[in-house]
Amino acid sequence: MDPHSTHSRHSQYNNQQRRPKYGPSLQNIRQMEVKTTNVFEHFRKDSTSSLPTSTSLTSKVSKENVSRPIASNSRVRRDEKYKRDMYLAFIDNALTQKARGVNEHYDDLVRQFDPVSSYTKPQQQTPMIHQFELRSYITALTHVVSKLDRDHRTLVDAIVGMPWMTMDSAFVKAYVSFIGMLVSARPEYLTLVLEKAAQNLTYHSARRILDTGIAESSSAPLTRRVVYDRVHSLIFHLLELIPTLPSTLYPLLVRNFPHKRQREAEHVTYIRNLLRLSDYCYELWDRILGLIVDRTIQIDVEIQVELEDLEAEGAGEEAEEVFHLDPFDSLIGQEGDEDSDSDSDSDTEEQALSDISSDAGTDIEDKHEEELDTKHVRDMVAKLDSILEVIFKHLDRMYKQSTTTVEKAQEISSEESQSSEAGPLLTVPDTTHTHSMMDSHFNSLLTIFERTILRTFKSRYTQFLVFWYSSLDNQFRDHFLGTVISAALLEPSQPVVTRAAAASYVASYVSRASFVARDEAQMVVNVLCQFLETHLDEFDLYEKQRTQSIQKTSGMEPSSIVTQQSSEQHTVFYAVAQAVFLIFCFRWRDLMQREETDGEIDELGGSFTVPSRAWIPQLNVIQRAVNSTLNPLKVCSPNVVQQFARVAQHVGFIYCFSILEANRRSDSKDLHGNIPAISSITTKQSFDADLTTFFPFDPYRLPRSSSYIESIYREWSSVAIDDSDEEDEDDGDEEEDYTDEETDLPKTSSEGDLYMHGPSSFADETSGLGESFGGMSISPAPLRPIA
Repeated sequence: MDPHSTHSRHSQYNNQQRRPKYGPSLQNIRQMEVKTTNVFEHFRKDSTSSLPTSTSLTSKVSKENVSRPIASNSRVRRDEKYKRDMYLAFIDNALTQKARGVNEHYDDLVRQFDPVSSYTKPQQQTPMIHQFELRSYITALTHVVSKLDRDHRTLVDAIVGMPWMTMDSAFVKAYVSFIGMLVSARPEYLTLVLEKAAQNLTYHSARRILDTGIAESSSAPLTRRVVYDRVHSLIFHLLELIPTLPSTLYPLLVRNFPHKRQREAEHVTYIRNLLRLSDYCYELWDRILGLIVDRTIQIDVEIQVELEDLEAEGAGEEAEEVFHLDPFDSLIGQEGDEDSDSDSDSDTEEQALSDISSDAGTDIEDKHEEELDTKHVRDMVAKLDSILEVIFKHLDRMYKQSTTTVEKAQEISSEESQSSEAGPLLTVPDTTHTHSMMDSHFNSLLTIFERTILRTFKSRYTQFLVFWYSSLDNQFRDHFLGTVISAALLEPSQPVVTRAAAASYVASYVSRASFVARDEAQMVVNVLCQFLETHLDEFDLYEKQRTQSIQKTSGMEPSSIVTQQSSEQHTVFYAVAQAVFLIFCFRWRDLMQREETDGEIDELGGSFTVPSRAWIPQLNVIQRAVNSTLNPLKVCSPNVVQQFARVAQHVGFIYCFSILEANRRSDSKDLHGNIPAISSITTKQSFDADLTTFFPFDPYRLPRSSSYIESIYREWSSVAIDDSDEEDEDDGDEEEDYTDEETDLPKTSSEGDLYMHGPSSFADETSGLGESFGGMSISPAPLRPIA
């Protein structure tokens, strides 16, 4: 053992340097002296004369940034650290001086984030240098974010309001980080930040960048897609930091929603951004979709009201074919003429109106106003079409993503079953979560339907969102049918108007949806016929009791008793009867118990019987209903009744023209004493109390969004009966006389569709209006103004 081992182990504590065994000895060892520099030493004095201003600071940094010799990495890092410390020192001094009442440096700092003042002297610095300086300021402010209290609101306002989305990627990254730290340290600024973020999702937010000159000075082409992507990245970052953010964000989104009179591009842009936001902020999905549907249905209703007023306008004009560009891909710097053009057009219109002579220009003024109204309606239709297309695309994309996940899971499961047990296990996607997402989306849409769409009359196209989504899955279809049937038949507490509208939805859905199967159509008709039978039984019992009461009580007017029932309690009965009539016209082939044979149609004394057809037994109540005192053939929509009579006669189900002729003759006679009191009262009061029912799934004729409906929609031409070969000539003459002479119904044929909501010329001028049965509505002719 070395006797010096102990000493060797502790030799590190010796003050003397040990001599090495090999090599030269080390002599004159010197240690480098480290000098520390305090960057705040320059600001210790109270005198501000020696303080550098932001202008000198900017010029100094800019000069070093532009012309700098090649240096090593260590020198570059040292220079960058020096600059950061210099910016930090300036900001710290500005905040300190403001606390003492000296605002010179603070105001100079605020002006750095003003985009207008920043570009007033472009010859002094290039945009790239300016962005570097702003990024340096933002980075320095991140270190003092806790000091930015309410006394520094002007500085925060300037930072939040600057056009940061147009800067380079490095600045955007620093800005998003700063905003996240700001709202985390100072929650009082959260509403300010979110309000500006919501404004930046609008169409005009990108246009306001033009006023700053930043868009034109950008080194790369700046599109709306880039701008909106950056705004969404900011909102997503804040959502990760603040879980309660949706409750603050949603009212701001509602506030910035475009008005229904604003242009198509403004609605499409904002709605697309809202739907994208709902992808990563799922808590707001149902409320955002409800907001979009609510605003869409306002446009839809206004279109229908104005179409009624412009019924004869533009029926023969052809729609202009316009190539639609995606506004997200347009360059911001090339959009400066749109608003100016629209403003000049409006000025020209106002000038033209002002030049009209008050004495001889009345006709010209009326014609000009009609042209403006027609153009306005066409613009509204195009706007509605684009909005629905955006919603359809979003829902379709979400559905395809979910189905792709399910198919991938099925493929992986099949591969695992075919692989050996020793093989590696594959990760199977969670299909349970995928199905739950689809169910959640449909439930949200169905809730919106019950809350808004079902209770809104005169809407024409918005309800097709539910129509399309329910076609994606059998469970969705069953759920929707169960909802509307329950609202119509099983919820007496519902308003009568809502129940009648629900019955119309049932009729139009089963008639028009090509994905509703035969057994489902029979099930719906069975439920509706059971309701009719129950109502007839109750009415017969009531009429019997009324007769006995009249006999016992002298002096009581029978009509007063009848009126109490006929005003509201029979409304749902007529709506359900009308629903059965409509479904029969479209689906009579599916309402037979067995397939049709080669039997001949026999004509005996004006009645038609077809022994080869056997109908489902529940349809027997229709014979009883049309012959009852309630007389639904007189109360229901004449268009529906007329077509039902034709189809029912042709297929040998029931003959109704004798009743229709009696109803026609009764209208021309004095109703007092000539016909039963109940018939006259129900005729006058059934739908006069604004209990409007309609057929909501009339033919869909919006050109851009119709591609989602065409493949799942049943046109009348596919089910219409060609009765030119077998229909009796005399009966055809009788029917023609009834249709043309005594009613205002248009002639029907087997081509096209008929629109009773209003003229469809503004949606599709070539569809052949008034040529056939197709789309029917019993909306009242007089229109009330929409509040």
